[in-house]
Amino acid sequence: MKKLLILSASLLLMTAIATFAQTPMSDSSMHHHNGMHKMKDCVAMKGGKMWVMKAGQKSEMTQTMTMSDGTTVMADGTVKNKDGKTWMMKDGEMMDMNGKVMMKDKMKKAKSDGMK
Repeated sequence: MKKLLILSASLLLMTAIATFAQTPMSDSSMHHHNGMHKMKDCVAMKGGKMWVMKAGQKSEMTQTMTMSDGTTVMADGTVKNKDGKTWMMKDGEMMDMNGKVMMKDKMKKAKSDGMK
């Protein structure tokens, strides 16, 4: 009887492991493993290229975007504020769709501070 119980438990465990191994990771868990933060829509400079994060999908920026505050961001990383000031995004900088800029390191710090 003990052997039958152990055999049943082992089969159940192996079935659970096999099912889990075949379950695809969600977008948010994939982004976490790829070093990306779970974040709202944004644009970011990484590796000398501009990237767009929209609805959990990351793609290379190919055209100029205008944020809700009137800030314009170009595919080469040039930013023009609504007051006319122009500057270049630096590697690691991110901008949300409202025009708020944040460094990747500051995001990590803010995230860890929020967990304390």
